[in-house]
Parts: sequence; structure tokens; C-alpha cells
Amino acid sequence: MGRKDASRGDVIRAAGGLVWRSTSRGREIALVHRPKYDDWTLPKGKLANGESWQDCAVREVEEETGLEVQLGDFAGSCSYLTKRAPKIVLYWHMEVEGETRFAAESLDEVDALEWLSVEDARKRLTHRRDRRVLADSLANVAARKRKREATS
Repeated sequence: MGRKDASRGDVIRAAGGLVWRSTSRGREIALVHRPKYDDWTLPKGKLANGESWQDCAVREVEEETGLEVQLGDFAGSCSYLTKRAPKIVLYWHMEVEGETRFAAESLDEVDALEWLSVEDARKRLTHRRDRRVLADSLANVAARKRKREATS
């Protein structure tokens, strides 16, 4: 049986997280390095059959980083074409619970994790789509904060 034609409705669905921790230097976000692509990106992965977007996001972040996380607000999305099919990725803000030490399940998939300031993360992210997700999510958080303050 040959490869499926992506034009027949195949869409790769993936989910991940903008993983945050608070330090004495301020808020930091986790980026992961994928040796297969030699890129720095936000942790994410494909949905399993019957899995919800949110469950996938938490599972993939925990698998790729070894961190326990608490799911937060929706952070944004991106879509792009891969060699196989179109891909949609949904992201949620997440807070680390407990240890912040890197312990990925497979070093073949993710071989490093960096905790960076937002500005350093913008510089380190390889893909423009990841930088856009980060920027848009922060703009949305700031807008919600302004709205709450205006109604208080």
C-alpha cells in the first residue's frame, strides 16, 4: 500500500506547552533541542488516538522534558506544512510543579532543555512560528491583565 495523499484530509494534530518557572531572575520559559532537526523549539508532540488536545499537551511536555506540569490557559496555535501533511499545533501555558531538572524519556527526540528569559527565548527559537506563538501568547496575557485591572 502506498503513502496516503495528504490532500485527502490527513492533518497531523499536535499539542504542547509554553512551560514556565519563576526564579530570582524572573520568569523563565523552557525550550527543547531536537537533535533530529537540530532546532530549538517549544515542547510538543502528536495526539494519540482518542486523546484530548490538553492531555496530549501535558503528556508530550512531560515525555520531552521529564518535568511535571500544571495545565494553564490556552496559549495559541500554529499550522504549517510538513513533508507528509499539514500540521496543526495547539499550545497551553504550563507551570512546573516540583523539580525543574531535565529528564527526557528519549534523548533521540530531545537532548537538551534550556530555561531562558522571554527575550533570550525569542533569540534562541529556531522557527518563526514558535516566536509568533510566544509573542502572541504574551500579548494576550497582557491584554487580559489590562482588562481585569480596568474592571477592578
